Amino acid sequence: MSQSPATPEPTALPEPTAGPARGRVGVMLPLDLPVGEVLPYVRRAEELGFDQVWVVEDLGWRGGVAQAATVLASTTHLTVGIGIMPAGARNVAFAAMELATLAQLHPGRLIAGIGHGMPGWMRQVGSWPESPLTLIKEYARALRLLVAGEPGPENGRYVRCEGVVLTEIPDIVPPVILGVRGPKSQAVAGEVADGLLLAEPAAPGYITASLRHLGPAASAKAPEIVVYDAAAVDDDEEAALARVRAALESVGEPQWAAHIDPLPFAEELRAHRAASPDARHFARTMPADWVRALSITGTSAQARAAIDARHAAGATSVVLAPAGPDRLAALDSLARALPHRR
Repeated sequence: MSQSPATPEPTALPEPTAGPARGRVGVMLPLDLPVGEVLPYVRRAEELGFDQVWVVEDLGWRGGVAQAATVLASTTHLTVGIGIMPAGARNVAFAAMELATLAQLHPGRLIAGIGHGMPGWMRQVGSWPESPLTLIKEYARALRLLVAGEPGPENGRYVRCEGVVLTEIPDIVPPVILGVRGPKSQAVAGEVADGLLLAEPAAPGYITASLRHLGPAASAKAPEIVVYDAAAVDDDEEAALARVRAALESVGEPQWAAHIDPLPFAEELRAHRAASPDARHFARTMPADWVRALSITGTSAQARAAIDARHAAGATSVVLAPAGPDRLAALDSLARALPHRR
């Protein structure tokens, strides 16, 4: 292939035709839910009035695309989010084909989350790049172009799909958002993606800090900002707090620093973790005010207030991850915090 003497201008990125879902509340499909409960769970979520169901793709569990396809086919109006597909796991052209097919068959009901993937998992399968930032930037740019029916961009360091064009294109192009936590990765989301997915815990302070990293260009595009949080609702606030604590065991570990640093009790939390013999003790003895800040929990009124605070901080969708052993029962409890139940 001959080389042009001038550096080509990057292909303009398309805007998704599915607009941001402002003020929505979703629920996570638990990755460890027994297979026989998956369809009853998502159908019940739709009956209860949740706007979205988000599926998880963690190594060794269930595939994100397969789950999304099943949930879409088993419900009628829920938006389904994939959170997240690791960029190093799939060739971008074939990932684009999967997403375009889902969006074509279920118009306006898909949001695609892309991320780095957990470094340990990705190294285990031989898919952790030397420059994760370069990979996700190239991947997100190419994926958005391909799903919108545009030719693949000039080949990059990792992503090679120059000139590839999909034949089957959805009428409503789904948003492609990045599930990333570092400031540099979030800046890339502002540059090449349609928004951001923030893993739990996503307290309002963390949302605000992350939005600053997106940059001014993203604000002009009205990006999707999807946030996850562990959640428990009960008439007895203490019972809800107790139920959600186990979901907060990991938040004292170093990889969650970006979530914690913007919060007023960050240093106290780190000191508490250092003084705790293990993560379980750390979560069980955490002050109740911290539990309330790091989750959506308490009575239905308290949970609604926590959801409202996240929307006010800039989240377009707040996704509840049900805490407790009985997920179907938890789903019914969480629905009491939905805005239309006020």
